Amino acid sequence: MKFAYRFSNLLGTVYRCGNLNFTCDGNSVISPVGNRVTVFDLKHNKSDTLPLATRYNIKCVGLSPDGRLAIIVDEGNRPRPTGGDGMGWWLRAGCPADPRPTLRPLGVQARMVPSAASVSGAPVGLGWACGVSSLAVCRRHRGTGPQDLMPACDVRGLPLLSLPTGGDALLTSLVCRAVLHHFHFKGAVHSVSFSPDGRKFVVTKGNLAQMYHAPGRKREFNAFVLDKTYFGPYDETTCIDWTDDSRCFAVGSKDMSTWVFGAERWDNLIYYALGGHKDAIVGCFFESSSLDLYTLSQDGALCVWQCDTPPEGLRLKAPTGWKADLLQREDGAERETTVHGKATPAAEEQQGKVKYSRAAKYFFNKEGDFNHLTAAAYHKKVHLLVTGFASGIFHLHELPEFNLIHSLSVSDQRVSSIAINGSGDWIAFGCSGLGQLLVWEWQSESYVLKQQGHFNSMVSLAYSPDGQYIVTGGDDSKVKVWNTLSGFCFITFTEHSSGVTGVTFTTTGYVIVTSSMDGTVRAFDLHRYRNFRTFTSPRPTQFSCVAVNSSGDIVSAGAQDSFEILIWSMQTGRLLDVLSGHEGPISGLCFNPTKSVLASASWDRTVRLWDMADSWRTTETLALTSDALAVTFRPDGAELAVATLNSQITFWDPENAVQTGSIEGRHDLKTGRKELDKITAKHSAKGKAFTTLCYSADGQSILAGGMSKFVCIYHVREQILRKKFEISCNLSLDAMEEFLNRRKMTEFGNLALIDQDAMEEGGVPIPLPGVKKGDMSSRHFKPEIRVTSLRFSPTGRCWAATTTEGLLIYSLDARMLFDPFELDTSVTPVQIRAALCQRDFTRAILMAFRLNERKLLQEALESVPWDEIEVISSSLPDLYVEKALEFLASSFEESRHLEFYLIWTQKLLMAHGQKLKCRVGTLLPAVQFLQKSIQRHWDDVSKLCDWNRYSLQYALAVSKQRGLKRPSEPPGSEQEADAPEGDDNSLHLLRRGPGDGDGPLA
Repeated sequence: MKFAYRFSNLLGTVYRCGNLNFTCDGNSVISPVGNRVTVFDLKHNKSDTLPLATRYNIKCVGLSPDGRLAIIVDEGNRPRPTGGDGMGWWLRAGCPADPRPTLRPLGVQARMVPSAASVSGAPVGLGWACGVSSLAVCRRHRGTGPQDLMPACDVRGLPLLSLPTGGDALLTSLVCRAVLHHFHFKGAVHSVSFSPDGRKFVVTKGNLAQMYHAPGRKREFNAFVLDKTYFGPYDETTCIDWTDDSRCFAVGSKDMSTWVFGAERWDNLIYYALGGHKDAIVGCFFESSSLDLYTLSQDGALCVWQCDTPPEGLRLKAPTGWKADLLQREDGAERETTVHGKATPAAEEQQGKVKYSRAAKYFFNKEGDFNHLTAAAYHKKVHLLVTGFASGIFHLHELPEFNLIHSLSVSDQRVSSIAINGSGDWIAFGCSGLGQLLVWEWQSESYVLKQQGHFNSMVSLAYSPDGQYIVTGGDDSKVKVWNTLSGFCFITFTEHSSGVTGVTFTTTGYVIVTSSMDGTVRAFDLHRYRNFRTFTSPRPTQFSCVAVNSSGDIVSAGAQDSFEILIWSMQTGRLLDVLSGHEGPISGLCFNPTKSVLASASWDRTVRLWDMADSWRTTETLALTSDALAVTFRPDGAELAVATLNSQITFWDPENAVQTGSIEGRHDLKTGRKELDKITAKHSAKGKAFTTLCYSADGQSILAGGMSKFVCIYHVREQILRKKFEISCNLSLDAMEEFLNRRKMTEFGNLALIDQDAMEEGGVPIPLPGVKKGDMSSRHFKPEIRVTSLRFSPTGRCWAATTTEGLLIYSLDARMLFDPFELDTSVTPVQIRAALCQRDFTRAILMAFRLNERKLLQEALESVPWDEIEVISSSLPDLYVEKALEFLASSFEESRHLEFYLIWTQKLLMAHGQKLKCRVGTLLPAVQFLQKSIQRHWDDVSKLCDWNRYSLQYALAVSKQRGLKRPSEPPGSEQEADAPEGDDNSLHLLRRGPGDGDGPLA
């Protein structure tokens, strides 16, 4: 149970890509974050990440109308051309404008490429890659379906193109937070949407739309049953919208057309395209209780389409011929599984059918102002249209009059997704470029939520002494402080001008000290949220690490280029000393928690111990076998751990400078192979190592992570691996798989080298040579998975890791574990309740602790009368006091009996305080966990009392004036009468005088 850590929450990243959704009550936002989903509760100010993950980054999320189910679809592996010659093509049959068969490359610009293909049985040695003109003609003239598209084959008949692997979907229950079903849509899905009645849902992939029966509450062998497939658009489909009665839905496409399809086969509804646009369709929305339609294109144009038929005027197509006979025989409806639309239906086919006419066309961009429209959302009841643009601006319009309500710039990057809650008051915006998530209340013009993660990777983190806060520093030169209970960032410091390399808390918990590559060390105050100290060096240098002593008076930082350690005073800000002696960059600093000793690790294969009390002289120099990358002291200061470049962790006795043990961690790292690596993962693991170390709260275990997707927990004394955590399974990151994908290897080289989709939205081109932490150009990049920092919580119940995906929190999960303590056959729930009935509270509590069932423990403790708590707590053995404190600390987070548990805590500490001091090392995590819980309640109650103080004062003053008539006073006497009252700021109204009477609140 001690190592039953499970993924608990994801901080530091609030939005990556995909679409945002509001829950059915409108109080929570569902945001896709990489390959996970986070739910932001706006009402209770809390964020929670679902304990599930997809194999790739999430592309779209579809939410059922009742908010119970969600369909999560990932983007999958991007399709790459493969084959004998390394190039894959789609073979296009001849069209009327160009009868010559054409080979269309997938994602690669048109060019002449040798390809062995067979056209009409005649082998050709040179495949024609269609140019822009012929490709456009082929898009305008096509057959009746996709059967005229087929993968090109070589002379042996083998396909030259492997199908894309996108479209993996998870059917998730938001109630029990579990995956119910796995499904593969066999193609990259662009959007998914449930019908308003919740009976069906539509997915768009490629140039078609597929309608499925929505999964019900009954258990089914196959939760997704395909109902119909709709063909019509020439290019990829982009968006979906349903009518209120779930009879029809509209699909927008990149071919600048919008198609209206019926969920049933309607007799008077033919499927044809609505044009009028000059760019790809971004959004299409039905009007409330109508078939009227709004379409928006990427160039900022809005078309208003009017329908001459109400939804009630749609007539079901009656079956005829053998279908009618079959219907009568089987008493069931025979469904058509494939529906084809026509771009230009004949005139006789349109007679008596539903007709659309364009009523108006509006433009968002002013003349000469070109701005791409990137996202849109429409609320049918309020008639509110929200549009987001590539410049970070959003507009609010009232339809159908197209009246501008207001516009605002929310970001410097493009708005990727927009969602409106059910009441139409809150609007959520997601900006993938900077990882921003905003919730805007448009009526009051104020932010409900404004969160942004680190733009680049996070480098370091630190827990506050009580475990309530986490501070992180990133390569984007920002320092963020996160609340572990709510999961939100409540302050961001931007004073640094370069990447932050180290962060730490002082022992008070209200001062943060950070180091940066800009040559400064800064101290921030969490009371006033300001930078109150800035420490600089005599000559320009770059700091790689920072440390603060246990008293918080001394600040030290290691230089990366001058190989020196600089010491400052926190009180005065003056430079006290410059420690020299290392011959390489300083990689880590750590103060001894109990003594005035500083340990410094360097790339010169040494660790030096500096004595602060003896004029900072070097007391010991520990020789290592390789470059030192990280150093840390055990919480009691009796042991030192060092991580080196040869993947080893060595343990030292700092008093005698003797090595006490070592751990070989090369085989535990299990690094993956990057797409552009020339060597295998086995050989590249020789250059990988642990880069961060952290002792557990009790000092018995050590946490290690580095250039890998694994985090390892080792037992220090036994020097064995206790548990290994895989922090990510996201294949959208680099170096995740151990073996290279052989389908990408050709005789011309690796296909990952081809920057073929760099111009597409969401493309993943290769970074610049030598770039490790991200491409600073305008192109995208595929980041490499790694762990940059690890820290155990002071409470010992959770640990945090800064990774490529964000700040991951792992907590102890004891909900489903049976972990008894000294259990025998006489300890049963029946015996515990019998002891409570006999008022033998001490025996009942001891048996409840031995059975270790939380509900029985709560029942036993709460059965004790409050006036007998002192006697019961003093009679508890010392062995059970620690367990009682841990239970009380966890109960403070859930129970409403605050005063009752405070009495228990006070009596336990008063009765056993002296004995607990002897075991301070083992009891420290439990005491800190208890302090964290009490501190949180103290903050909440103190804020509540401060807010209510003046409200109570005002209510008492109003109650005293009720029923009294104010006498008339001559002009000018009002100021004189108010003068003596203004000097009295005390709560004199709370005191009751002799003549106050029996008022209702007096």
